[in-house]
Amino acid sequence: MNIEEFFELSPGKWFSHRTSHDLACKQSENGKSDTIIERLSSDHPEVVKLCQQYNVEHSPNCYGAKVTWNATMAGNEKKQTGSTVFVAIPDEDNPNEGKFLRAMDSPGKTPVVGRYKIGTDDALTFTTEYETVCYEERLWFASPNLRMRVSVVKRIDGFSTASFTSEIRMGGGQPTAKVSQATNSASS
Repeated sequence: MNIEEFFELSPGKWFSHRTSHDLACKQSENGKSDTIIERLSSDHPEVVKLCQQYNVEHSPNCYGAKVTWNATMAGNEKKQTGSTVFVAIPDEDNPNEGKFLRAMDSPGKTPVVGRYKIGTDDALTFTTEYETVCYEERLWFASPNLRMRVSVVKRIDGFSTASFTSEIRMGGGQPTAKVSQATNSASS
């Protein structure tokens, strides 16, 4: 699988269930969300704007997605809603690796260009390092309609948070036959 196939397989409405564990406090937290993923073309205004925000040269070979969520955490009835835009820009010499941009969720925050890599196991790994935090997330498809995510947030003070999320496609975009075959062969 390559980055284009990964982005093609992702659109749709997903139900997500996440368990997070704060390693310092030895506490776990569960949550669920409805997530909608939309594929954005390389010339979509939000993709172009994000590249400009990061001072990264826009490429016609970039891949964009908009993610919108409506989430709740166990014990907290207040819904968490929001959306963000992601852009992956493959390296010219190795399209399985490249730059990863994410819309900033806080005004005034300095944009940080992350990296992505697709491994031989077809898992996509994003890594972003801020001044005090390193964030790594790994995503893979167990089948065309079942996606898994694990993430680790490591703080400079040594404390970490880990999470596992399973996502089930509930509708919306369906993968192309080519992408479905790539995913099915990876899960065999």
